[in-house]
Amino acid sequence: MIDSRLRRLRDRSSDAATLINEGCKISGLLTGSGSYLINGEIDGDCDLDGTVTLARNGLWKGTIKATNVIVAGQVDGDIVAAGKVEITDTARITGTVSGEAIAVAEGAVVEGVMKTTGPGEPLEFVEKRHDE
Repeated sequence: MIDSRLRRLRDRSSDAATLINEGCKISGLLTGSGSYLINGEIDGDCDLDGTVTLARNGLWKGTIKATNVIVAGQVDGDIVAAGKVEITDTARITGTVSGEAIAVAEGAVVEGVMKTTGPGEPLEFVEKRHDE
């Protein structure tokens, strides 16, 4: 399949992610590069060059600053992405979300402001759902 036809950021992830598993809690500043998969709890901020995926059971208290961000868990803080932000149906976010493009699934809860930093006009929109 051609890369541009993949619908989600996680569909394009090919490298092994750094895993922070359930039961693990990290406090402080997280820095580095590459992909990160968070199933545990983070209490602090990050400045990461890569994709951060906060899984359904993940909890983040602080600011997430990364290239791309995928949220399925709970964020109490801001999200600042240089690229894209994907918010799944199980996500719960309290704070400001900004990124070049933001995709929000039905069922997600975002209490705050969302700001896109990409082009003012949509480049292309293709409806994937069909009415039944």
